[in-house]
Amino acid sequence: MRHQRSLVRQGIIALRQNAAIIEETDEPPLTKGPAVDQIKPKPKKKAGLSPDFLKKLGIGVSSLAVGVLLWHLAVAASLEFYISFMNVPSPATVLTSFIGHIQTEIFFIHIGVSMRRILLSYTIAAVLGIALGVIMGRSKFARSFLIPYIEVIRPIPAVAWIPLAILMWPTEESSIIYITFLGALFPIVLNTLHGVEQTPEVLVRAAQSLGASRMAIFWHVVLPAALPSITAGLAIGMGVSWFSLLAGEIISGQYGIGYFTWNAYSLINYDDIVVGMLVIGLLGTGSTAAVRMLTAPLLKWQRKTR
Repeated sequence: MRHQRSLVRQGIIALRQNAAIIEETDEPPLTKGPAVDQIKPKPKKKAGLSPDFLKKLGIGVSSLAVGVLLWHLAVAASLEFYISFMNVPSPATVLTSFIGHIQTEIFFIHIGVSMRRILLSYTIAAVLGIALGVIMGRSKFARSFLIPYIEVIRPIPAVAWIPLAILMWPTEESSIIYITFLGALFPIVLNTLHGVEQTPEVLVRAAQSLGASRMAIFWHVVLPAALPSITAGLAIGMGVSWFSLLAGEIISGQYGIGYFTWNAYSLINYDDIVVGMLVIGLLGTGSTAAVRMLTAPLLKWQRKTR
């Protein structure tokens, strides 16, 4: 084995020396000729938004416009067919209520408090979820030991945790963060586990045959292969965390966009209910897009291989 490693190292050193010699060699400039004339420089990409992105954006905006139009028509006609639009506020009424709220400071306090809770709980869930998923994916004992807990706790809805969270945690804030943390944790754990398990065994064996250590195999083989699943789990976990936050903020009696929505329901304020729902949807969409944007550089190798 030592002899094989020394041969591999000598081969790498020889390749590096040859590459250095080639770089130092001055090559004569190409002369004009038929072969040179056929070589055309690649056209440079124009700066700005690509046509494909603009097309997708146009389709998305048109889809939302159609949805708002159907909503307006259903409310105007007082549609009542399986579902009732008798008491549903119109888009114009919701927009007027939203414009009124964004002119107040308390509305932005609600949004800021919710975003702070999401950031804290999601960060803890991401760190712990990726660590648990990797450990379970690389250890059969850890997977067999932890999977029963995950499969039993995962189906429990966030609302069902409210009474127990109040008893377990000393403050309302910690209870809300705990419930939101649980919502984000399980998608991240399971997607990380799936990504690690799907690592091609042939790549692991090839690295082992070249004398790579277990840490080197994990860092250079297992982790890159699992990154697509990990990033998908992070995006899904962000969306679920906003869903769980609404349930958690029912506990709160002061601030949070989830509390704002629940309080509007308690006061039978239909306009604010829809405003709160749409703001949660927009914040969830924006935060999920931010997660995808932050993790996109980690997947550059995947786009190059396509």
